[in-house]
Amino acid sequence: MGLSILIVLTAIAVVAQGDTNSYTCPEPSGNFADPVTCRRFYQCVDGHPYETRCPSGLYFDDISKFCTFKNEARCGPIATTPAPVTEAPIDLAVKCDLANCQLPHCYCSKDGTIIPGGLEPSKTPQMIVMTFDGAVNVNNYDKYTNIFVANRTNPNGCPIRGTFFISHEYSNYEQIQRLHYEGHELAVETISVEKGLEGQTYERWAQEMVGMKEILTKFSNITGEDMIGMRAPYLKPGRNAQYEVLQDFGFVWDSSVGVPPIRVPVWPYTLDYKIPHECKAGTCPTRSFQGVWELPLNAHHVESFEGGHCPYMDQCVLFNHDPDQVLEWLVEDFERHYKQNRAPYMMPFHTTWFQSAELEKGLIKFIEWARQQPNVWFVTATQALLWITEPKPADTLATFEPWDCKKRTVPTQPCNLPNKCQLVFRPPNGPSSTRYMNTCFDCPDQYPWTGDYDGNGQEETEIYNKQNRK
Repeated sequence: MGLSILIVLTAIAVVAQGDTNSYTCPEPSGNFADPVTCRRFYQCVDGHPYETRCPSGLYFDDISKFCTFKNEARCGPIATTPAPVTEAPIDLAVKCDLANCQLPHCYCSKDGTIIPGGLEPSKTPQMIVMTFDGAVNVNNYDKYTNIFVANRTNPNGCPIRGTFFISHEYSNYEQIQRLHYEGHELAVETISVEKGLEGQTYERWAQEMVGMKEILTKFSNITGEDMIGMRAPYLKPGRNAQYEVLQDFGFVWDSSVGVPPIRVPVWPYTLDYKIPHECKAGTCPTRSFQGVWELPLNAHHVESFEGGHCPYMDQCVLFNHDPDQVLEWLVEDFERHYKQNRAPYMMPFHTTWFQSAELEKGLIKFIEWARQQPNVWFVTATQALLWITEPKPADTLATFEPWDCKKRTVPTQPCNLPNKCQLVFRPPNGPSSTRYMNTCFDCPDQYPWTGDYDGNGQEETEIYNKQNRK
C-alpha cells in the first residue's frame, strides 16, 4: 500500500527506560508531544510521565494524538488556546431530590452509588459496556471484529456487542455500516475531534455533533433514531452548550464525564440534578438538563495503583504486562464493581490498546473469564440504560426484550463492493490535501467536514442556528 494513502497507525506504546524526570506533564492524564523529537511522546498518568515511542518510520501528531507518516504529522508541542467562556453559570442544578426524581425519566442518588430500583447487588446484573472511540478503518476493524466472534454470547444466547463513538476523519463508512448491521451501537464523537471544543459555542457543538450524525446517515445509511448517544473528545465536556445541543437535537445520553478514583463506583444518572461526584475535567454542565442521561466513566485502577488510574483502558500503563498480568489487573478493577454495587463496568478503548498483542490477548482472556461469572452481561450503552430505566432482577433477564437479539430490527445489509473515494479535503484553517473514504453510496464532490456534511462544497448553516431550535 503506497505512502500516498494515509494509514492512521496509533502508537504501540512501549515504556522506555530513559529518564523522564525532566519532563512535566501539562495535564494529569493524556498523551503529549516530546519537546525534543517528533518520534516520541509522553503518556501522563496521574501526573507521572511515561516516555513512549512511535513505531519505526512513524511520527507523533500532536493534534490527533496518534502516530502517522512524517509528512502528515504535526509535530508538537502545539499550544492550544480554548475560546473564552462567556456564559454565566446561571440556573445552577440543585442536589438530588428523591421525591421528585422517579424512573423511568429521572434517576439520582445522594452520592451516585445506589442501585436503581432498590435491588440488592446479588439480584442486579453486572453490565459490561465496551466502547471504542475514533475512526473505524483498516487499522482497527479486524481487531474489533476479532473480539465480537459469534461464539462469545451473553446468558440469553445473544452475541456480545459494543458501542462505537465515531469521529469522521479517516473513517471507512462501509465498515461502520457493517458494524451497525451486525448489531453494534453507533454513537457520535465529533467530526474534527478538535482540542479546545469544551470552550466553544452552541453553534459549534451543533456543527460537530449534528454534522457527524448527518455524515453517518448519508454515508453509512444509519437513521438518526439509531444514534442517540455522544462523547466529547478527550472527555472534555462542553459545559452547558454541549448539553443544550443534546436536548435540542434528539440525543438521549452522553458519556463524557470522568469520575476520579473512588472506593465505590458511580451509577449512570440523569442531569436533572447536580452531578453527584467531582467533575474530573472541570467543564461539566452547571445547569439542570431534564431527562438527559449521563453514563460516567469511573476511573480504572487497582488497589496498589500499579499502572496508575485512567478513564480509558489504554491510558493506564500496562504495556509491560503479559496477557496473564493484564487479565489479573482487569479482574481486580472489575471486581470493585462486581463485588460492591454492580455499577456498569465501562471499558472505553482507543485503537492504541489493540496495537499491543499482550493487551489484546489479555482483553480476550478477561472477556472469556467474565462470561463465566454469574449474572454478567456484555451490552451496549443504550441497552444498559434500558435496564436502568426499567430495572429487572437478574434471574428474569433471559426474556428481557431490550437485550433479546431476536427482537432486533435488522438494518439493510452493506454492499460487497464499496466506492473508494479520493477526495479533496479543504479544512477551514489549513491547506488543501487529499483524503480517502469508502462508502456504499455515491462519492461526494469533496471531503465532508464541519458545515459541509454532504461534501458538496455548500455550507449548511440553518440546522446549527440556536435560534431556529426555539
